[in-house]
Amino acid sequence: MKFGQVDTPENIDFTLPKTHPETFRVLSKYDTIETPNFFVGCAKWNKADLKGFYPRGTKDELEYYSKQFNSIELNATFYRNFPASQFEKWKEKTPNNFRFFPKLGQEISHWKRLKGVEEVVNSYIDNFSNLEEKLGTIFLQLHANFGPKNFELLENFIKSWPKTLPLAVEVRHKDWFEDKNVFTDFTNLLEAYNVANVLVDTAGRRDMVHNRLTNNEAFIRYVGANHPTDYDRLDDWVLKLKEWKNAGLQNVHFFIHQNLEVESPLLAAYFIKKINAEFGLKLTIPNQKDESNNNGQISLL
Repeated sequence: MKFGQVDTPENIDFTLPKTHPETFRVLSKYDTIETPNFFVGCAKWNKADLKGFYPRGTKDELEYYSKQFNSIELNATFYRNFPASQFEKWKEKTPNNFRFFPKLGQEISHWKRLKGVEEVVNSYIDNFSNLEEKLGTIFLQLHANFGPKNFELLENFIKSWPKTLPLAVEVRHKDWFEDKNVFTDFTNLLEAYNVANVLVDTAGRRDMVHNRLTNNEAFIRYVGANHPTDYDRLDDWVLKLKEWKNAGLQNVHFFIHQNLEVESPLLAAYFIKKINAEFGLKLTIPNQKDESNNNGQISLL
């Protein structure tokens, strides 16, 4: 993902901001649980982007990917509305615990800009529904020039969204974040309709990692900079998620991107190893052989 890319990431202050006070208020409504629901994945599974990830001779990329990760941020649906039969095939190929988090198409968010989109939205939803229990949160990513002047369009879209389907929204125009009143109106809208506020951690847009949750879901799109600091940044996220877990967070959806996507699985493996240790999880560590040591713990080769 090129969004937020910079030429000199070493000059960026990647310190995560303090948790927004309203996040603690939102999470206080929920009971703390011992182990949050973690879904961690990449943005795509095709071999061209994840070069070197698949063993030689791999016949089905999704089938292999879904044994390494428990989720996918399905960016492919942004570019086309796949037929229902395709989602059925994807569902059949993946394990029971696997989840797809599909992006609504650019026709909705970028071309029509939420105007007159009822028919096409319903078409996407109908096709997504063929994933059945493997359908995760659907997310809407708005164009960077879709600013607060379009608030009413977004409000109407959210109000008309089916209440039974989880939705997350990502806004990119800087005015959503720079004006305190605008940001408050936006996040209050999401909270009122139980819509997740997407957090984007990328080098060139530090305003988008505002740490304001609007429901019991941390939907995080992490964009590495192909720089050694990428790993330190993931360490910081482990600590932040622990803070939120202690405050009542129950659902973590964490998707790892890279400007050069070939490194995404490497970052993901590092992150999964960390959260396994911190939260007592047993998520598969991608492309790692594991052996039990004398303490029954997993050691990486």
